[in-house]
Amino acid sequence: MITIDYNRLEIRPGQKILDMGCGAGRHICGACTRPGVTVVGADINIADLATADERIRLHEQYGEPYQGRWALCAASILELPFADHSFDHVICSEVMEHIIDDKKAAGELFRTLKPGGSLAVSVPRYFPEKICWALSETYCNTPGGHVRIYPRKQITGLFESLGLKLTRRHWAHSLHSPYWWLKCLAGPENDSAAPVAAYHRFLTWDLMKKPKITRAADRLLNPVLGKSLVLYFRKAA
Repeated sequence: MITIDYNRLEIRPGQKILDMGCGAGRHICGACTRPGVTVVGADINIADLATADERIRLHEQYGEPYQGRWALCAASILELPFADHSFDHVICSEVMEHIIDDKKAAGELFRTLKPGGSLAVSVPRYFPEKICWALSETYCNTPGGHVRIYPRKQITGLFESLGLKLTRRHWAHSLHSPYWWLKCLAGPENDSAAPVAAYHRFLTWDLMKKPKITRAADRLLNPVLGKSLVLYFRKAA
């Protein structure tokens, strides 16, 4: 499930991409299909990095042919082990809402981005996320979970205050919002509840088959129900 639209990053051969908070490697798999790129996935969770390594290699073997190189690195977003201006593009998807010191995290992303480079950030959208918090205390109090809900102006202003320019924005994954509302109603850990399990099967089918009708519905509903807000910034040259 890809949240970032790579076409909006204007990726070119020979460029370097950082996926900060790469998790299981979903955005690495997508970025490596671009010719001549080098993609570094970084995450603080060692177990997630191990899963990412396995899944990326599996995708490399059976998925769309890779045209780029990749590597994984254990790192904290609060202290990235990279020199200033190391990457042409930085991706940070569904991470900032977990970080208490988000100003320091944003500063590290800015520091490692080259002048003229692009930054893509996604966070849970305010309206769908607010419903999740209202439906379940467990959802918003899970250790390592979400520590805030970002209004659009707040997350945009956080990065604009560093000197980045917002160039584009969109919303993603509208079909996933009802799934998370059902999970919160049933209990975030209760994946066996009948409505939750049924909706999960639907989402898996949709992800694998990509039927035109659900793709059209997702695009139509994203401005209203999109689970994620996706922002694209440019660093001054």
